[in-house]
Amino acid sequence: MELTVGTVLEGKVKSITNFGAFISLPENKTGMVHISEVANTYVSDIRQHLTEGQDVKVMVIGTDNGKINLSIKRLEPKPQREGGKPNFRGGNAGAPRQGGYQNREQNQARPQRAPVQPAAPKTADQLFEEKLKAFMTESDSKLSSIKAYSENRGRSRRRG
Repeated sequence: MELTVGTVLEGKVKSITNFGAFISLPENKTGMVHISEVANTYVSDIRQHLTEGQDVKVMVIGTDNGKINLSIKRLEPKPQREGGKPNFRGGNAGAPRQGGYQNREQNQARPQRAPVQPAAPKTADQLFEEKLKAFMTESDSKLSSIKAYSENRGRSRRRG
């Protein structure tokens, strides 16, 4: 049986490590589910999600140099938050944020800002004035540096 990316298989958890779980597959093959591919929420301890000997359904997500990379979470439906946005905060989406951030209720109580109006297009005179101002600023800067250079050069000649 040829294992290609996207193939869905039944397997059995063979062993568990801190970084993932090794899964026994058909035809005496073994693949690994990395801890980040176990569940759609943050997994700090893989043993809370899997046990040795457990039957699992996995998807092949890669094959490199004979190693078979597997995923369990890609076969699960993605959790949805309010507003249809995916839940990136894991299992504690309703918990208040810490470290200076405000929780969801406080954000909803904040008045909404009015939409920003696009600026009116600039007239030819305004564009010319902006270009002239930029030119004058650059010119003054160059003249100042030339003047400073020539003054320093004159001082060094007088000393010698």
